[in-house]
Amino acid sequence: MSLQCGIVGLPNVGKSTLFNCLSNAKAQAANFPFCTIEPNVGVIPVPDERLFVLEKLVNPEKVVPTTVEIVDIAGLVKGASKGEGLGNKFLGNIRETNAIIHVIRCFDDDNVVHVDVTIDPVRDKEIIDYELIIKDLESLEKKLVKIEKAAKVGDKEAKKALEVLLSYKKHLEEGKPARSLPMSAEDKKHVEDVYMLSGKPVIYVCNVDEASVVTGNKYTEALKEAIKDEKAEILIIDAAIEAEIATLDTYEERIMFLEDLGLKESGVNKLIHSAYNILKLRTYFTAGPKEVKAWTITAGMTAPQAAGVIHSDFERGFIRAEVIKYEDYVNLGSEAACKEAGKLNIEGKEYIVQDGDIMHFRFNV
Repeated sequence: MSLQCGIVGLPNVGKSTLFNCLSNAKAQAANFPFCTIEPNVGVIPVPDERLFVLEKLVNPEKVVPTTVEIVDIAGLVKGASKGEGLGNKFLGNIRETNAIIHVIRCFDDDNVVHVDVTIDPVRDKEIIDYELIIKDLESLEKKLVKIEKAAKVGDKEAKKALEVLLSYKKHLEEGKPARSLPMSAEDKKHVEDVYMLSGKPVIYVCNVDEASVVTGNKYTEALKEAIKDEKAEILIIDAAIEAEIATLDTYEERIMFLEDLGLKESGVNKLIHSAYNILKLRTYFTAGPKEVKAWTITAGMTAPQAAGVIHSDFERGFIRAEVIKYEDYVNLGSEAACKEAGKLNIEGKEYIVQDGDIMHFRFNV
């Protein structure tokens, strides 16, 4: 599936260093603004312990993880909404993504220059929010012109749309991002074609120093307070530590390194999982002697839709799905044992695929 998260932030906050840790793509990491000019795209494997468990049970020829796409977008400066710096390109690249990973500097270091000299994560967050909000207001104004005309002649749907649009306009004019406005799914449909940048789901990544990587610091606490109404995720990561972890050759070495720091999981792994979750993605598996493979679907997909992720013919000619729950497969040890124990279920077109389902599809075209 081609869903993407875009990494954004002011210049010199650690975006490209973090991206390099996430991906084999070699974005230039340097101590000056705009070191990333074109967006770099990384197709990142999603860490999933269940794959290793299934590999041991099935002993397949190969194992294929699922992935999430991460885009490293050029650093933004004040005035981007008016075309300053790489503003138009930056905003256009954000528009193409499904969610935002907003990297914010939360550490002191005189050797790494800050574009605004002082360290203030709340200010930095608001700079980017402001540019997104200004662009959103421009987009809203264009739609309002059309909707107001329709509402004046008595169109009921237009009147409702006008009410929703004006609510968003007022909210944005107060300097608040669209994602923090409580709105029903039905009402949100009236602004779907506006593609509001500040309405996209966000993961805030606090890039801290080593001393703060476990407990955070005054900067991370200030940011947590500032975003408490946004329903956004927040992670604390030291990009420099992640870069060190990326150089270690073995899984065992990485675990020892993390344990020495008092960490249970790398920041990169936490970020990948958060990105996967914020996009509302789920995983199901196919398991056989040739391969054990993880497949990406969106939450709420039916069995035929999930089959279509493998091939459109599977969805078009869907007959049924044979489903084994991951826990049953692990507890009983094989597909044959699950069948014998009555743990293989036959599901039809209405079945909603659950995260971790192990599936076979029957189809005819």
